[in-house]
Amino acid sequence: MTTGAWILVAAVVLALAVGLWRAATDGRFRGTHQVRGADDGSGGAAGPETPVETPPGAALVAEVGETLGERATLLQFSSAFCAPCRATRRILADVAEVVPGVAHVEVDAEHHLEAVRRLGVLRTPTTIVLAADGTEVTRAAGAPRKEQVLAALATTD
Repeated sequence: MTTGAWILVAAVVLALAVGLWRAATDGRFRGTHQVRGADDGSGGAAGPETPVETPPGAALVAEVGETLGERATLLQFSSAFCAPCRATRRILADVAEVVPGVAHVEVDAEHHLEAVRRLGVLRTPTTIVLAADGTEVTRAAGAPRKEQVLAALATTD
């Protein structure tokens, strides 16, 4: 085989591997994300002289004029020309209608760049599941399926 053929084979194998990895991880909820400027957890309990800081997710929900859900909030970061964002919006709205105490809040990432940076959102759609107090429970980059959203909500109990 010539050198060009080996390069072509390597490029195809690499593209296939990246595509399979992306398909396997897109829309999966995994862990939480360290928020910039957040307490590292080493500070102990807040006393009377230490004000309790509002979690960044809760502050953003209030900033866009929405309220947190009684049980959980599905915070979706979208952009205007994002096709998967429209599908994610429908899925999250359906889940919010079906599951009591769950709210869906969509935020335009282009108009809230500081929040995007602070929360570490790297792509749209990104869905962050917030607990009732506004703290992040888990997140998914990409378009999640309805079953994945319901499973993520089960971790908020």
